[in-house]
Amino acid sequence: MTDTRPLILSCPLPRSLPLIFAPELLADLRARYRIVETTDAELPALPDAVLGEARYIIGQPPLDEATLARLSALRCIFNVESNLLNNMPYDEVFRRGIHVVTTGAVFAPPVAEIGLGFALSLLRNIHGADADFRAGRELWGGEGNASARLLAGAEVGILGFGDLGRACAQVLAGFQTRLKVFDPWLPPSRIRAAGAVPANLAEVMSGSDIVFCTAAVTSENRGFLGAAEFAAMRRGAIFLLLSRADVVDFPALMAAVRDGHILAASDVFPEEPLPLDHPVRSIPGFLLSAHRAGALDIAFKRMGEMVLEDLALLDRGLPPMVCKRAERETVARFRSKPVSVN
Repeated sequence: MTDTRPLILSCPLPRSLPLIFAPELLADLRARYRIVETTDAELPALPDAVLGEARYIIGQPPLDEATLARLSALRCIFNVESNLLNNMPYDEVFRRGIHVVTTGAVFAPPVAEIGLGFALSLLRNIHGADADFRAGRELWGGEGNASARLLAGAEVGILGFGDLGRACAQVLAGFQTRLKVFDPWLPPSRIRAAGAVPANLAEVMSGSDIVFCTAAVTSENRGFLGAAEFAAMRRGAIFLLLSRADVVDFPALMAAVRDGHILAASDVFPEEPLPLDHPVRSIPGFLLSAHRAGALDIAFKRMGEMVLEDLALLDRGLPPMVCKRAERETVARFRSKPVSVN
């Protein structure tokens, strides 16, 4: 008997199907679909019959025009890496009505929460006080709060107001911060609707006690935060790098912290894993996290739920509505490096 179930090509590296689908959902996926597991490198060498039947791809493989032409039944590419990669002919993809969607929104809440943790730790020196206590040099009571500040009522800036930027605004809501947002891809009304004030880059950098950097890397903004921008920040202000390291001049950021002008925290770095002799490891006032902010099992499993929900819609001839759809005007502008470790 001919198997009429839709065919999925699965190449989700660095993820895996068991990582992003809970056991019962993975069983459901395998029951409802034929799955051909492959790799980015091996996909173009699959037989024409397989490529011609494939209706969906779970992954973000590079596709040249010749391979895309052989994927004649393709309807949707589910990017589960989270970064939209400039690795396929998007004009032809959109001309054919193929959806490109990402599950990256799953990372916004956990990254925003750890960003809040970074801010509180730097404002109150939680990490430093813990280290001092363990070393027997703790300062008790008010003596340990010489430089402590409150987040409540602070002036806060957010650079980039996509899923992650909006999630940061949500976790900050209870602190009644005065929020300014810079995002050149959004109209001011969208920013005001979220309870923030639209601002330019200079206003955010110079007028904030804390800056949350949540901007994606694009063809237009690589390294847009450099020595001049960090010098413009208030002395003692805090810079939190939560998106990708390529949006900053990282040596300039290190210099601003090393000189004592600002404090900083980062979950992302120019090289990952970071070399053991990298100088950022020895800079006081720079809080470090090993690209772990969003890597929670609950977030990975939510990816699978999103994919299954949108597959069900697509099977009924409806558009995907749970995953975030790529926009033809902006998708080719993204330049984030793909992750290699979950």
